Amino acid sequence: MQYIVLLFVSFTALTCTAVAQIRPNLMEEVGKANLPSQRLGVDDLVAVSVYDAPELTRTVRVETDGMIHLPLLKNGITATGIFPGQLEAGIAEALTKEQILVEPVIKVTVVEYHSRPIAVMGAVRKPVTFQAVGVVTVLDALAHAEGLTNDAGTEIILTRSDQVERIPVKRLMQNADPAVNYVLHGGEEIRVPEAGKIFVVGNVHKPGGFPVRDTGDQSVLKMVALSEGLLPYAAKIAYVYRRDETGTKKEIPVELEKIMQRKATDVPLQVDDMLYIPDNKGKRATMTAIDRITMFGASTASGLLIWH
Repeated sequence: MQYIVLLFVSFTALTCTAVAQIRPNLMEEVGKANLPSQRLGVDDLVAVSVYDAPELTRTVRVETDGMIHLPLLKNGITATGIFPGQLEAGIAEALTKEQILVEPVIKVTVVEYHSRPIAVMGAVRKPVTFQAVGVVTVLDALAHAEGLTNDAGTEIILTRSDQVERIPVKRLMQNADPAVNYVLHGGEEIRVPEAGKIFVVGNVHKPGGFPVRDTGDQSVLKMVALSEGLLPYAAKIAYVYRRDETGTKKEIPVELEKIMQRKATDVPLQVDDMLYIPDNKGKRATMTAIDRITMFGASTASGLLIWH
């Protein structure tokens, strides 16, 4: 009889030891893929660990009806809009209610989030869509997209829950104002429009379109500087081509030479303006004649002129 009692005690001790070893190891294995706890949504993948019930321990995805479904349970368990800890309570309640387990021990961890997409597009180096895991701000989202391009405009458009926020780039990036560095929760769209441009053509060293990032600081002089200066045969009068509210194209004369000599006020420009600096044909003809005379004199002096 004593042997039977001792054997029973030894078996009980071994069983308790085995249980104590299995439970932490099982929880530790599931917890390896755990992500920060956030409210669950459709398509999120969760790992459900039911202690001492391997047939119920598995990874499951939140289905389109907002439920997860486990074997042996007749009904699904609501998962959307709640935290993993709340889902643990829901699973335990369902297992107890259907008399499958008594006082079940449940652990739910998040393996993948798919219900919290944030899309970043527009004038960024790498347009991207990623999941909002943990605390994500607008600056974090732009970092995911590897920052703004040189063509980025003066504002960032944040769309969420049918609301649109316009964030000044300077206030967010240069001033580091936390008031506009909004926290994102998923479902947001960040769009960075390209900057409007002013176009410079004609007698300049570098014609082209130049982004406008400060609408209050664009002028003829600044555009001439950005286009690396005038060519030798630039005309005295330049022209600004601009469309009015009706879309009609207007031609505005600009006293370029007087502006360059500080004898006239600089002319402000607007987005989509075209600054045309024509050729001074008279000056070019004069310079051509002078060049020919100079060449003639040089040739005569060197004795290379041949008479026919």
